[in-house]
Amino acid sequence: MRILQLHCEQIEYTPISKEISSAKDIQKEAKTLDNVIVAFTAVEAGDDSGIVRRAAADISSSVKKIGCSHVLVYPYAHLSSNLAPPNTAQDLLAQLESSIDADKVSSSPFGWTKSYTISVKGHPLAESLRVFGPEGSGDVANGDAEPDDDAPEALKSESRLESTWYVLGPDGTLTDAEKFDFDNHKQLRRLFKHESSGTRSADEIPQHVSLMKKIGIADYESASDSGNMRFFPNGRLIKSLLERYITDRVCAYGASEVETPIMYDTEHPSMKSYFDRFPARQYTIDSEGRQFFLRFAACFGQFLIAAHAQLSHHNLPYRLYELTRYSFRREQSGELVGLRRLRAFTMPDCHAFCTDVDQAVTELGRRFELSRSVIGDIGLSESDYEMSIRLTRQFYDENTQMVHDMAKKHNRPILVEMWTERFFYFVFKWEFNYVDDTGKASALSTDQIDVENGKRYGIKFVDSEGQYRHPVILHNSPSGAIERVIYALLENAARSSKTGTKPALPLWLSPTQVRIIPLANEFLDRAQQIADELTGANVRADIDDRNESVGKRIRQAEKEWIHYVIVIGKSEAESGNISVRERLTDKTTETDTASLIQTIAQATANMPYIALNAPRLLSARPQIMI
Repeated sequence: MRILQLHCEQIEYTPISKEISSAKDIQKEAKTLDNVIVAFTAVEAGDDSGIVRRAAADISSSVKKIGCSHVLVYPYAHLSSNLAPPNTAQDLLAQLESSIDADKVSSSPFGWTKSYTISVKGHPLAESLRVFGPEGSGDVANGDAEPDDDAPEALKSESRLESTWYVLGPDGTLTDAEKFDFDNHKQLRRLFKHESSGTRSADEIPQHVSLMKKIGIADYESASDSGNMRFFPNGRLIKSLLERYITDRVCAYGASEVETPIMYDTEHPSMKSYFDRFPARQYTIDSEGRQFFLRFAACFGQFLIAAHAQLSHHNLPYRLYELTRYSFRREQSGELVGLRRLRAFTMPDCHAFCTDVDQAVTELGRRFELSRSVIGDIGLSESDYEMSIRLTRQFYDENTQMVHDMAKKHNRPILVEMWTERFFYFVFKWEFNYVDDTGKASALSTDQIDVENGKRYGIKFVDSEGQYRHPVILHNSPSGAIERVIYALLENAARSSKTGTKPALPLWLSPTQVRIIPLANEFLDRAQQIADELTGANVRADIDDRNESVGKRIRQAEKEWIHYVIVIGKSEAESGNISVRERLTDKTTETDTASLIQTIAQATANMPYIALNAPRLLSARPQIMI
């Protein structure tokens, strides 16, 4: 049993929806509790009444020490990846509630997704994490004991993990983050606050959520698990374009595309070793007496392919790539909001197997430039994201020039977290982070230098002296999750609109690039002719032939962020020329179809094209109620 105990000034929570069918029916009403000890509790497989008694005694002791008379038992499955069955968990939580010695003990509903806001007091006993194992194994509390020898390696290592936050300047100056002047770097300050706090829960709804619905990209799917989105025709087209572009760029860089399973046996030696080191929030599936987990990255499949390859140092770097549709991660319900953080996501994932750290550093430089180029072509400028680095002190001392060169290329301050010792499988990691207007940061591009998994997965190569060695592995996503890229583009568009710039998607990603509006039915044939010419030149064009006023149809094109609108009346039908209104400049130009095609071709050069993903005539499209 794991309990995160917080002494709260206040907690407010609201049940949203059932996560399991056996959850009790309750009223969906907000509850607010003041001056309360909140025991976020995960009941694990193997827990029993004896563990409950020890946990209750521990909480009761805290009640006396802190002097707070109210305890809230809050079921919180996200503290563990080894949960007890729901019925068992519910019974043990009820026992825990009845066993705590306090003036008032209450509980939040079990088996429900809940939104919550929380304010934690600032005294030394206000926060603690407790782990209660079987009798004799020893209980673990942060701050008053080291994990015993039989505890998972992840717990023992993490309890000793120490890090320091810095800001690295383009000139190589390393400044303690607490002393850095963030006045001219407000987004970097937000990133530091977000990363150092360790919380990912959504405090407010970001702007992209309303936009993704407004322009018909995506929406929540109530019939599925939270964090699994449905994408409408516009959203599917945008995703397809991004997937194709990123895949083309990674393959051009030299990676070989593969496809691997979405589920793996938890008892496979490599997988078991990984989870013993790094417990993860995964979905599990039971099949014929075996337990499988749904992948949360493409690492597992690509590593197993590499383990079966006969590699020589002449083959390295050996690059493998997969666009995972989907990867799965059981994120906490409070973290799930729009496209920013999902439980099912599409991840371009490229690994490079290198001879040693020196070769990995060289390869990482190539991938850094690839990622900067990809993010820029997608539609985000360098000022739209902040960079962070995580590394060990030893790696920094041994590769100082490389780190400083990266900072110089970025040419803006970088947030740095430096560890005294290595805990994770990597010794170095960089990220491009989008920081939205709610203050939440989300990683886009990233790369890592992994010094552990080559051995774990039995990947070997023959070095120049004929000896077998394990490669150093790079983990790169040049864009980050596809859904998160769309989130960043929409958030950026919303931010631009606050400065007086019209919100828009890049032209190459716009579901409809040109909207044609015939003033009357008699001009529909001419509109069709123009649409044929545009489509033949790889331009997505549709026709608003609905029986609506011209003004209403133009306003509809504006709501859909369509870059170009052509109005066809008598003079346009007779002359052969067209009147084109460009949305972002509000300029109307008399031109011809060939000139418009050339303008669009120049603006979308080297980017992929996919045909319109809806009927050409708007009158033929059903309206989806969002």
